Amino acid sequence: MEQEPQGVAGRVDVALIHYPVYNKNQEIIGSAVTNLDIHDIARASRTFGVSSFYIVTPYRDQQKLVGEIVGHWQDGYGATYNRDRKEAMASVRIIDDLQSLYGLIADEGRRPLVVATSARTHDRTVSYRDMRSRIFQGAHVLLLFGTAWGLAQEALTRVDAMLPPISGYENYRHLSVRSAVSIVLDRLLGRDE
Repeated sequence: MEQEPQGVAGRVDVALIHYPVYNKNQEIIGSAVTNLDIHDIARASRTFGVSSFYIVTPYRDQQKLVGEIVGHWQDGYGATYNRDRKEAMASVRIIDDLQSLYGLIADEGRRPLVVATSARTHDRTVSYRDMRSRIFQGAHVLLLFGTAWGLAQEALTRVDAMLPPISGYENYRHLSVRSAVSIVLDRLLGRDE
């Protein structure tokens, strides 16, 4: 059996995309930020050593909402009430759009490997095992998660690879995005027991 390294050599960032995504009629929309997503994805990100958790939305009212929630846990009463939550929320960043995100996280002129998730199978799909191996060998990976009914095609044009859909033995595939993030992070960064 192949022995796994003791730590992750690479860097992983997570981005929750609220625009451009599809609604149930396959129309491009901007979706609303939810409080549960912010909390649960921040906690999952901290658990698995994600560097930054980006919330991508162009809407100022949504950015303000995220700022107020994160601020409560960083500087408000929440910061002293629950230090674990404060630690998790420290990774949350708000950004306007994907183009700005790509510019922000480019590390010394090198663009990270951009990997998206979907409930459907796409070409350019790589296995979880392969992506995990790349991360453990030192790759910098940006994971994109779409809200609503998933990332719009225009968001996928600059994606380097896709991860396989998460599924059980049933045909139902409609996990919450925060559940999907936790499962994907466990497959890519969790201890292989």
